[in-house]
Amino acid sequence: MQVRDVMTRDVVTVGPETSAKYAAEVMAGRGYAALPVVDGDYQLVGIVAEADVLQDRLPSDPRLHLRREEAGPEQPPPLLVRGVMTVGVRTVDSGADVADVAHLFIDERLRSVPVLEDGRLVGIVSRRDLLAALARPDAEIRHDVLDLVEDYTGDVGCWSVQVVEGVATIGRTRGRPGISAEVEEGALRSLAHTVTGVVSVRILRHPEEAAGRRRATAPAMVVDASAGDAAR
Repeated sequence: MQVRDVMTRDVVTVGPETSAKYAAEVMAGRGYAALPVVDGDYQLVGIVAEADVLQDRLPSDPRLHLRREEAGPEQPPPLLVRGVMTVGVRTVDSGADVADVAHLFIDERLRSVPVLEDGRLVGIVSRRDLLAALARPDAEIRHDVLDLVEDYTGDVGCWSVQVVEGVATIGRTRGRPGISAEVEEGALRSLAHTVTGVVSVRILRHPEEAAGRRRATAPAMVVDASAGDAAR
């Protein structure tokens, strides 16, 4: 599963000259943790997060402090996004593996990252997007897996696909593979893992195929001819 399969495409962005207060309003109103900052050509130049606009914008309430600080000239915080944004942003490519992004979120404690394609911003992927993928109904996942399996093998109506809690179980009910069973199993496993919401894959062999495999691998019986000779 790739990032482009789960990312949010309709990204709300701001420019470097956008008001920092407006960026705060957007994040508060829409529940965003951060906003990509882009220039006129949609090139990513930074990112502004909740913490960036919170810094130095909530002065202490003098009524709640016993010791009053000496009054002095106040320096207002940066008023534009360019003064608070983070540059050198961590990004991912739209074709990146979602599993790698999940590790990135966990290891680096990130909540979202911009998604680039040919250097331009095309979306944003967040922890919530990954959770939404995991939360897909099993019936929808099963439908997608079955379509891929039947398209790949050309054997329509010859497969049993069950999905429980995101775990897909695939098995032949009729027919035999046109290739080796091992190659077909590997292909089916790879195909199923491309479906959004699949967390694990089990492949069940057709009963006849499994029986043939057991016969092929069963140890040969050794007859001790000397024991018969001794009995005569």
